[in-house]
Amino acid sequence: MPVTYWLEHAWLDPAVEPGVLLTADGGRITALRTGTPTPPPGAVALRGLTLPGLANAHSHAFHRALRGTAQRGGGTFWTWRETMYATASLLTPDSYFDLARAVYAEMALAGITCVGEFHYLHHQPDGTPYADPNAMGRALIAAAAEAGIRITLLDTAYLRGGLTERGHLPLDGAQRRFGDGTADQWYDRWSLLADAEDATGAGHARIGAALHSVRAFADSDGYTAFAERTRHVPVHIHLSEQPAENDACLAVHGRTPARLLADADFWGPNTTAVHATHLTGEDIALLGGARSAVCMCPTTERDLADGIGPAPALQRAGSPLALGSDSHAVVDLLEEARAMELNERLRTRTRGHWTAAELLRAATADGHASLGRPDAGRLAPGALADFTTIALDSVRTAGPPPRLGAETAVFAATAADVRHTVVAGRQIVADGRHLRVPDVAGALAAAIAAVRG
Repeated sequence: MPVTYWLEHAWLDPAVEPGVLLTADGGRITALRTGTPTPPPGAVALRGLTLPGLANAHSHAFHRALRGTAQRGGGTFWTWRETMYATASLLTPDSYFDLARAVYAEMALAGITCVGEFHYLHHQPDGTPYADPNAMGRALIAAAAEAGIRITLLDTAYLRGGLTERGHLPLDGAQRRFGDGTADQWYDRWSLLADAEDATGAGHARIGAALHSVRAFADSDGYTAFAERTRHVPVHIHLSEQPAENDACLAVHGRTPARLLADADFWGPNTTAVHATHLTGEDIALLGGARSAVCMCPTTERDLADGIGPAPALQRAGSPLALGSDSHAVVDLLEEARAMELNERLRTRTRGHWTAAELLRAATADGHASLGRPDAGRLAPGALADFTTIALDSVRTAGPPPRLGAETAVFAATAADVRHTVVAGRQIVADGRHLRVPDVAGALAAAIAAVRG
């Protein structure tokens, strides 16, 4: 049944327009008309600035349980990882559903309408498959459905325990539940997920694929075969997040991770490199030349002291940029967009590397495209009816004229300013309240307490 929304102001890339009438039917935008100064009878009024729904292109839902606990003291990425493994060892399909439902509801409150879930928590703690070998993945898909957002499940091949200068290590400890044994066994289990795209409602779930990293998948496991099997779906990989990964790859293979994968014909328009923090000039050219996307996760990269990736150079080379909240130190895609620009200002001591419109594009259209949804991320007839509205009268956003709404959204607003979120034409968040998960903070607290025991 058609639903009509009156948008007080709307970002119609690249400009902000006042008084926009939007009609949604069948989950898509069917009509869009500007120049409507007041809401007509029967229209749902969304006051503030409406943007296309935000795409969180890189998420590990269970990492949300680490917020506030993994920030104590110092350490490195590698010591943080041990804390993460301890949490990973405790989850079950039921507890993972509860946690992910709350996390995805938090995302909806932040204006996120689709999440790319980089999923490698596959089996029981000792590595034994559940009766349904995809029980954990299906829990994530069901959790997103209950929270009202879309999901691209990036089911991950994670076969090795690490990479040293002497070669790959076996899975150990909590890692055992990540592994499928061989690439063929991963493919067999992954293939069973094909029905999930239809089983959860039209357009709700997409099934993608991922390689965890060159640390967790060896050349002997078959990069080329993996790429051939997954060319028709979105594929993501953690790439060069740490210098130690590059050093070990050079020692074992004589090549950087990006070159190793390029030699296996891995890179292409369907692939996304996550982080890509420590790249050579050749690496940048390889990714850009293949039109592979790059997902930056600035709040996690700064939380883990990873470094600042070469985002401007990657974009100039031809790589679209997406954004993710990764470990969920915060869940705020506006902060991720802002941080990408501000990080670069600190690095170069110059301002204005991206316009606000370009940063919003990374948070919307380009992020959705990296998740296999090129029909999302814009306010236009035919696009998915997924959008979010931020307040222009909060203590953070009051003052600038509405025509500067894009700049206000990126450089002043936060997730706390989201007032409405609509997915498939249906309101999921109204007036700052989640309509399906009434007490999101309580749901998060309960789910995290259950995981911690």
